Amino acid sequence: MVGLTGRVTGRVGAGLVGEVMLHVPQRQGSEAFLAYLAVPGEPLAPGTPVVVVEYQPPRTVYVAPAYG
Repeated sequence: MVGLTGRVTGRVGAGLVGEVMLHVPQRQGSEAFLAYLAVPGEPLAPGTPVVVVEYQPPRTVYVAPAYG
């Protein structure tokens, strides 16, 4: 899961459990995951591209904004 990219679907921020949709190539589709900020900072609004920096099974990820 680390390194996968996706988009925020439910605001991710300090003290919030957000949601992201990630493209999971092994399953040939996108799936929803609970998401937390990997590094404290500004909240991530819906539609923001993100990258997974940590994964905690079964459905929790820590994300950072994806640039570029």
